[in-house]
Amino acid sequence: MIIGIDLGTTNSLAAIFMNGKPQLIPNRVGDYLTKSVVAIDDNGEVLVGELAWERMQRYPDTASSVFKRSMGSGKKFRLGNKEFTAEDLSALVLKYLKEDAETYLGQQVTEAVISVPAYFNDVRRRAVKRAGELAGLKVERIISEPTAAAISYGIYHRKDNTKFLVFDLGGGTFDISVLELCGNIIEVRAVAGDNFLGGEDFTRVLSDMFLHQHSLNEDDLDIREKTALRRSAERCKLSFSRGGDHRISCTIGGREYVSDIDEDEYGENCKELLERIRKPVRRSLTDARIRLKDIDMVIPVGGATRLPVIQRFMTRLFEQFPRNDVNPDEAVALGAAIQSAIKERNDDVREIVLTDVCPFTLGTEVSVETDGGFFEGGHYCPIIERNTVIPASRTERLYTIRDNQSRICVNVLQGESRYAENNVKLGELNITVPRNKAGEEAVDVTYTYDINSILEVEVKTVSTGKKVSKIIKGQELDMTDEEIAARMKELSYLKIPPREQEANRLVLAKADRLYEELTGDARFSLELAVRKFENALDKRDDELTGEALKELNTLMRTLEEDYL
Repeated sequence: MIIGIDLGTTNSLAAIFMNGKPQLIPNRVGDYLTKSVVAIDDNGEVLVGELAWERMQRYPDTASSVFKRSMGSGKKFRLGNKEFTAEDLSALVLKYLKEDAETYLGQQVTEAVISVPAYFNDVRRRAVKRAGELAGLKVERIISEPTAAAISYGIYHRKDNTKFLVFDLGGGTFDISVLELCGNIIEVRAVAGDNFLGGEDFTRVLSDMFLHQHSLNEDDLDIREKTALRRSAERCKLSFSRGGDHRISCTIGGREYVSDIDEDEYGENCKELLERIRKPVRRSLTDARIRLKDIDMVIPVGGATRLPVIQRFMTRLFEQFPRNDVNPDEAVALGAAIQSAIKERNDDVREIVLTDVCPFTLGTEVSVETDGGFFEGGHYCPIIERNTVIPASRTERLYTIRDNQSRICVNVLQGESRYAENNVKLGELNITVPRNKAGEEAVDVTYTYDINSILEVEVKTVSTGKKVSKIIKGQELDMTDEEIAARMKELSYLKIPPREQEANRLVLAKADRLYEELTGDARFSLELAVRKFENALDKRDDELTGEALKELNTLMRTLEEDYL
């Protein structure tokens, strides 16, 4: 039997397709939502869900939450005297859900469809699959959360040629997906998102407001005071949508502090977070080649979408009211259950066809020839671009750049920067080629990406037919997403002199930003213009630099108007 599971940052839940429809599975305390919290008690026993959350309030150093944000990073979480990875903790939550499902259904559950944020990369998706396996589940499919939500809605509200925008703001991640329903086909057109933006951040705003009002420094609080403050801030946040006093109270250093929060002031303090939402929305619509006015309905998913400040923002941004007939906490699990029924070829849903997309660009590192005839390494060659419908297979032919070159190394990369070092390295393959003149030998690099986000890379020497291949599982990555983000910020857009000049750095920064937002021919045109400008800078020719700068600025304005 296959169940659907929504493994959430804040809450998780399971569902089953039976009697012709998806149904939520209650947990052992009678609730549908299970808190994604794990704790260790004084006896060394593992607690999951509500009980673990309760222990966390009193003994925060023995419990962990929000670990989903660290999936695939290798980060360690210490609970009491034990250490766990995010995969370990997620596996404990999944096992809890599995046991509840078996009790409810009266039979063994061995398989599952598990949802993940649409913007989870290959490493994170593999980590979720490993967590499922650690929980004793065969993971039949990894499905994107907004896609699952759209399935749960679209299957019961069918209308041909309906364009959905799924706005998924959960506890720790934000996703935007643009989908189209045509007959029995649900097609994902584009996805975008932010893996470090969610309801937890909107709670954090309230905590910061409280600390500022009382001139308190968070670093001076002990762990229990921090936990109590976060809990009070969370209650205050929920009061905006549920009613009641918008108040935060917390005892710090033996003294009780109280703050009454004005909703309008809270909205002002959330502006920075709201602005972070705009960029993925714009990117998803651009990649889908769909105008905002063509969106037929906006579907809110995730508990954070209940916040009035989010509701108002969505209404202004999309110029329509988001649907309110879908429970934002339940839609993903119900959709995962429907997907499990599709997987089982259930007669009630067998005619549904679902397409998904690759959330990130996959490519390799290449060298490009400069005007001086030299090759400059470190450039990025996209092979499967983001939002390509999957399964997909693409081939790129690469040539030797040196006489008597006998080996080619293919670095497998994932990301959107035009510089290889700014993207995430997933692995590498090495292959020998016959010694020959530069450019006379070549390899065909083929990337194949399947519906479970598993990447297979094959490299074939054209002249000899020799092949090497590898399934990329992301196990080579030993950095957290925070470390990667810090490194990207540190390295992005930095060039050697004379590019350190402020005006030139500014235009290069804008070009890099546009490159990451564009795809296809537009991205290629921009790359050529940037290289021309960089070559002019290298020659230190003011006239050439001025002409290239003017050309680059003109092109960027055109690209922004046409594509963004």
